[in-house]
Amino acid sequence: MINRIENDIKEVDPQSTSRALAFELWMKAPMPMVTLMKALDVTALVRLSRKRNYKFNMLLCWCIGKAAAEMKDFYLLPVGVKLMQYDRLAVNTVVATRDGGIATCDIPVSSDLEQFNQDYLKLTGQVRESGESYELGEEYMVIGTSALAGYEIDGAVNIYAGCYNNPFLIWGRYRKKWLRATLPVSFQFHHTQLDGIPAAEFLERLQREIQKL
Repeated sequence: MINRIENDIKEVDPQSTSRALAFELWMKAPMPMVTLMKALDVTALVRLSRKRNYKFNMLLCWCIGKAAAEMKDFYLLPVGVKLMQYDRLAVNTVVATRDGGIATCDIPVSSDLEQFNQDYLKLTGQVRESGESYELGEEYMVIGTSALAGYEIDGAVNIYAGCYNNPFLIWGRYRKKWLRATLPVSFQFHHTQLDGIPAAEFLERLQREIQKL
């Protein structure tokens, strides 16, 4: 059964999806979030960033969106007590604002790097100047990200507030050794949305997207 609600998001009957058992097991769990950590080889991102003057963070966000777009589980998300289905994805990034604060910015996922780069520069620039967060709207399933680019971190486990079930990735500064660059990434997800195997597969897909560049 599918019900259409505000902004054309679709509420789906969990029993009609592959997440039926996960919905039963994890929707009422006090801590339904899981975190996987993986060291990514980001040499290709570093090289392309320098060659084409792209922002490293933009390139990684693009690869995240491309990897997620290939997996159907990313289009389902528990919201409140319901399971919602989305048609579109976005990647959210944290932006340092002119006044010294921070705000967040949604960038629509695109298979085209140049389009994503244009959107990234335009929207993050808008947020930086205005100091106000930019949200695309409830019709997007948003993948959260946070880059602590000034620091080397081995991983992060996020708190669970119960109001934000979206998948979330966090990373610090990449590490250079000889001719390679590696980046430890933490990936948090709601167990209703993803099991461990597809979550690990997402990180593998992310690595493959990076290596294609």
